[in-house]
Amino acid sequence: MKFGINFFPVVDPDAKTATDYYDESLGLVELAEELGFEHVQTVEHYFSAYGGYSPDPVTFLAAAAARTSRIRVATGAVIAAFTHPVKLAGKLAMLDHLSHGRLDVGFGRGFLPDEFAAFEIPMEESRARFAETVEAVRRLWTEENVVWDGEFHKFGPVSMLPRPYQVPHPPIFVASATSPESCAASGSAGYHLQVVPSVTSRETLQENISRYRAAWEEAGHAGSPRIQIKYTAYVSENRAEALEAGETYERNYIEKMASAIASWASTRSDQYPGYENFVDKVGQYDFAASLRDNKVLAGTPDDVTEQIATIAEWFGDDLCVSMQFNPGAMPIAQSRKAMRLFGDHVMPAFTGSRVLEGAR
Repeated sequence: MKFGINFFPVVDPDAKTATDYYDESLGLVELAEELGFEHVQTVEHYFSAYGGYSPDPVTFLAAAAARTSRIRVATGAVIAAFTHPVKLAGKLAMLDHLSHGRLDVGFGRGFLPDEFAAFEIPMEESRARFAETVEAVRRLWTEENVVWDGEFHKFGPVSMLPRPYQVPHPPIFVASATSPESCAASGSAGYHLQVVPSVTSRETLQENISRYRAAWEEAGHAGSPRIQIKYTAYVSENRAEALEAGETYERNYIEKMASAIASWASTRSDQYPGYENFVDKVGQYDFAASLRDNKVLAGTPDDVTEQIATIAEWFGDDLCVSMQFNPGAMPIAQSRKAMRLFGDHVMPAFTGSRVLEGAR
């Protein structure tokens, strides 16, 4: 089992400036490398306190790559529909070189109606645009004189410069929230998987991951599939302190999410079946229930170790668990403390290694 960190800025300027958020987050990236985490990743969202401090993952990850030498940098995820594939392929290939081949590329469809409206893209096109953009980017990375005659983009012949550092291209991940069909399609295509357990039931996620693994095996792909699963994490020697932080910042997350998804109350799309119920589901959020269901990690190092052991039993011990240690406007000292406790006392139980004190 591997472990990484992720950044999803559920914060607004009244709570923390963008400059402070980026400076603090990049400091956590350096700490993550020091502690032996496998990757750092961030999202793509726009103009709201629900992720709006991260409109361009590539920019943040380029800064992260410049401060580190080993840790992988991952998009988690870029929204395929919002960028022309020629531009997206070039930006990501450049980042692959700047990181000397440490890039993992996660692609997502997006799901916020207000973002699609801002880009003047119909949500009904999201699935087709996703598939077209991912395939166009893959071809631009691997072929010469690419001619593309798609439903949404037409270009070529084009030979991309730069080509990616990694050959034939960086590992491709697909971010999937609730769709078993999307998970199975990702496995068939030989793409890796990013999932978020907070938005679906354990049983559904188990089925999705099982279908993904079966599709990968049936397609006969070389190597092993990689699955990143994302959590927020609150770790302290004092259980009450960890749970208080979890209750506070998960509630902040829910409030910011509720505002961002409010337009789903009046939006319907066959590309997103059931999403109109998101608003009600978010309104019913209960931290204690989420903790019991292991949808959030919180407690002492021993508590969190036990949670991750259960997660491994549910979903497999070959996962890469990607954790957010700095949600909302959490004080940076609290985030750093949680990361160190996790690196010293939780990771070794699953990786068999510990960073030596003298190395810090």
